[in-house]
Amino acid sequence: MATYDEWLETFSDAYDMAPEAIDLACPNCGRQRLRLVFTARPDRSVGHAAFWCDHCLQGIGISRAVIPAEAIVRDSSVPADEREPKIPNFQLAT
Repeated sequence: MATYDEWLETFSDAYDMAPEAIDLACPNCGRQRLRLVFTARPDRSVGHAAFWCDHCLQGIGISRAVIPAEAIVRDSSVPADEREPKIPNFQLAT
């Protein structure tokens, strides 16, 4: 399993690409299936970032992340089970 530091380095690169498609390899499995979704209230510029691989379901969460313009953001004022897009139950890197 990739380390938290490896994930954080890849997150930094993916963050710089947002909202464009993430054209990076997963630090864990090497597939190009990375996803970055933020969760916040619509009037906020800071929220929680979920960054994971859709193939191996590994990833990290970042709290208090500044949300890039035009990034994918789930509305935290909506009940959790109704938020879109859905975030899978991925395993957090340590």
